[in-house]
Amino acid sequence: MIERIRLEKLRDKVTTAEEAVKLIENGMVVGSSGFTKAGDSKVILPALAERAKTEDIKITLMTGASLGHGTDGKLAEAGALKKRMPFQVDPVLRKKINSGEVLFIDQHLSESAELLHNKNLPDVDIAVLEVAFIDRDGSIVPTTSVGNSVTFAALAKKVILEINTSVHEDVYGIHDIYQAENYPHRNVIPIVAPWNKIGRKTIPLDPEKVAAIVFTNQHDSPADIAEPDEKTSNIAKHILAFFEEEVRLGHLTDRLLPIQAGIGKVANAVLTGFKHSNFYDLTMFSEVLQDSTFDLMDAGILSFASASSVTVSAACYDRVFNNLQRYRDKFVLRPQNISNTPGLIRRLGIIAINTAIEFDIYGNVNSTHIGGTKIMNGIGGSGDFARNAYLSIFVTQAASKENKISHILPMVSHTDHTEHDVDILVTDIGLADLRGLAPRERAQKIIDNCVHEDYKEELQSYFDRACERGGHTPHLLEEAFSWHIRFNETGSMKK
Repeated sequence: MIERIRLEKLRDKVTTAEEAVKLIENGMVVGSSGFTKAGDSKVILPALAERAKTEDIKITLMTGASLGHGTDGKLAEAGALKKRMPFQVDPVLRKKINSGEVLFIDQHLSESAELLHNKNLPDVDIAVLEVAFIDRDGSIVPTTSVGNSVTFAALAKKVILEINTSVHEDVYGIHDIYQAENYPHRNVIPIVAPWNKIGRKTIPLDPEKVAAIVFTNQHDSPADIAEPDEKTSNIAKHILAFFEEEVRLGHLTDRLLPIQAGIGKVANAVLTGFKHSNFYDLTMFSEVLQDSTFDLMDAGILSFASASSVTVSAACYDRVFNNLQRYRDKFVLRPQNISNTPGLIRRLGIIAINTAIEFDIYGNVNSTHIGGTKIMNGIGGSGDFARNAYLSIFVTQAASKENKISHILPMVSHTDHTEHDVDILVTDIGLADLRGLAPRERAQKIIDNCVHEDYKEELQSYFDRACERGGHTPHLLEEAFSWHIRFNETGSMKK
């Protein structure tokens, strides 16, 4: 294991997790690797949670995105978190956030690194980074994600490294490490296709910052892969039919444009649907590579994918990382302020497919809050892509919980993506192409195409009566949230 530390003067920094975690003090800002369960801290942050059970210690924790192995929940339950950013998916932490016990900053994933470099966030006291090995010059090779690790390595006062020996050293070369210059003298990021590599293979790190090195041997938490059900399959069919029509009209080719797909079963269903289509030689420029990404590669349909992490099931993990020579020329992992940077999304013409919690009759989308007040996960990268994509597509089921909840409403209870950033809305009922439509046209298109039958008549009545009252975007403000209020009072949005 010691040979994974190729800079010999750092070998005396090897210690135990219990000793290394003592470097983290109450009130510190900690930056950790990890992006959607991939490449996260396996021992230091869990050890911090154990410390917090008996010590008064609270930190501000910044990562790339969510952590695996229940680490966020362990930290929250132990009272170790004062503030968390920029994304999470843990039910224990979510409860603590919604009760006000933990403060949460829900950020666009492209912005965290920018805010740190611009001194708009507190300095990072210590970084905890998972790596495959330390190179001779002291630079580090990430594992299954890059996330914000490049920024943490550059700006943290001290660094704890977790060398994960479960990740083979031949991951060297799958990462493209590029750090844009600080303002106001920033150059153009020279990526004009998903497969362009413009950086180095390792993350630069000043060896003098390394305060401790800990060895681990533990895989990432496996992704929860749900098979497509009737609703997600219908959503996928609507999207694929729309793409086919765009090709027929000459707006796209059978190669489409680079695809971004959010995580979860809807995204997997859509990507899986490409296996049964006429599309070929597809590319991705996204945040997370899931099982369906590698399935499409194996099927010869997807030729290249760019992202910031690989988050897959246990079986897919073994398939990819035990046969890396087969895949290494087909994907690349980048820092998230590159994978999510707005300028590249606009330049490459990304087709962005993301999930909504609810949307309203004018196309405003809520992707983060239940009932307008309780955070679910966070905005993630959906905002980075929605505003800048060639096509911005949001998907959700038309109704849920035995149809007691409609996901299309008079007005969303929280707005993450305004009508100006949304092109296409899709439910299991149908698809609404909102491009080129005025608000009143958008509303009628959504009601006609996307709403569950149990709610269509009432939503049409709301819109008709609002139009009688007038306005560019007609609303009945006294009724706009009546469906949410009804659900809170009765457990159903139905009258």
